[in-house]
Amino acid sequence: MQKIHNFSTRDDLDTNLANQVANLLAEAIKHKGRASIAVSGGSTPKGFFAQLANKDIDWKKVTITLADERWVAIDSDASNTQLVFKNLLQGPASVAKFFHLKQGEELTEDILADLNVAANNTLLPLDVLILGMGEDGHTASLFPCSEQIEAGLSRDNSNALISVQPTTAPHQRISFTFSALAQSKHVFLHLCGENKQKVLDKALASQDIFDMPIRAFLHDESLTTQIYWAP
Repeated sequence: MQKIHNFSTRDDLDTNLANQVANLLAEAIKHKGRASIAVSGGSTPKGFFAQLANKDIDWKKVTITLADERWVAIDSDASNTQLVFKNLLQGPASVAKFFHLKQGEELTEDILADLNVAANNTLLPLDVLILGMGEDGHTASLFPCSEQIEAGLSRDNSNALISVQPTTAPHQRISFTFSALAQSKHVFLHLCGENKQKVLDKALASQDIFDMPIRAFLHDESLTTQIYWAP
């Protein structure tokens, strides 16, 4: 299921989303003493990151991670980790913990297994999940073109994280699976621009999740995905 929130400007969207997410993180801290959030990369969330980073919450009790990451050096322009450190782990939010998905030079089976244990034992279920969406309907690194898409979208997959090699995009990836992300207490899809509106309309018009993986979040009856869109 989904609920759509349209805003006239990106600044309005960023303000409203930052306020909502800050409140949810503060509420989680109040009830259980800690909070967790997974965010997505790209240029779209930069304004949202800047506003969220300055919210007055107990950031020392917040763990931030990524929905997915490219297996590249952290100083690479393609690194989502670098994006988060430069734009979200700033100001008051600089004291938050960060759960690194990219660890080591190669994504070996042993590293992936260790990350799965750590994610399941210390991070999941997430309190807040912020998704993005590609032009092909992928989200996180759940690419329709990849050989790993069935495992990535399986509700029965007990692995929190998988290695993904897309054929239509560069770099090996590590991504949370749908089964792990679907445990999140609050799910948001952050979109900007007319092109993304067209992709969203297409995703809403059908339920073939393997053609457009974002549909797994939009049409699952056990989830409510809050869509935040601005031109």
